[in-house]
Amino acid sequence: MPDSLPSADAMAVGPLSAEDLSCYARTGWVAARGFFDAAETAAITRWTEELSAMPEEPGRHMVYYEPSLLDPSKRVVQRIENFCPYHAQFDGLVRHGRLFKAVEQLLEAPSCLYKEKINFKMAGGAGFEPHQDQQAGWSRYAPIFLTVMVSVDRATVENGCLEMADMPRLTGLIGEEWKPLTDEQMASFKLVPVPTEPGDVLFFDSYAPHASKPNLTGAARRILYLTYNRLADGDHRERYFAEKRANFPPDIEREPGKEYKFRV
Repeated sequence: MPDSLPSADAMAVGPLSAEDLSCYARTGWVAARGFFDAAETAAITRWTEELSAMPEEPGRHMVYYEPSLLDPSKRVVQRIENFCPYHAQFDGLVRHGRLFKAVEQLLEAPSCLYKEKINFKMAGGAGFEPHQDQQAGWSRYAPIFLTVMVSVDRATVENGCLEMADMPRLTGLIGEEWKPLTDEQMASFKLVPVPTEPGDVLFFDSYAPHASKPNLTGAARRILYLTYNRLADGDHRERYFAEKRANFPPDIEREPGKEYKFRV
């Protein structure tokens, strides 16, 4: 379970301030505004566009589509996952440097990548219902995870920015596995929008409830999501993607006529 307060060692080393660490310890999430400068953000945007243009091939990076809420006859890119093995610059960003040091500050231990994805939330892209990430069967891999959200585009209330729980930090599940949180389970707190600018980073643990609304604007709202766990709990990235590919494959690998359902 998460620690209640950051240790002195965690506060001494890394890009996050003592105030950042204390905020995370109290709530389970913290926003680091302007974590990436303009040049770094431009590079992340360029790499995102390179991934979008990369040809889809079975067995490689995983591209998912969804019907547009603005035009249900169209299918738009929803997200791309499992791309680090096929993009060296993204792999370097994800596993090295200041971002990874911040992860180890918050997890207070040597850490490893669990999974990576880009949520595109194109014009007409759907939101997602309130949930805790740990509800998605993650406890069979590790007891706690840290997700890093990097804004590629401006995320606003209008285009479905992330909404986080306004409450003290949780140390366990309040909902059932594989099901969104109910109104009853959320009766003691509310979700608050957290708009972000390109280059902003939001860190949150796998028990922090969150959600987002649809993007009904005319432009995409691309967000990079990176999830980590403590190395002592095992490196589960290959297992996770192998199991996901088998149970919920990318569109290019699906059997015609078979229904696939994303649960939470």
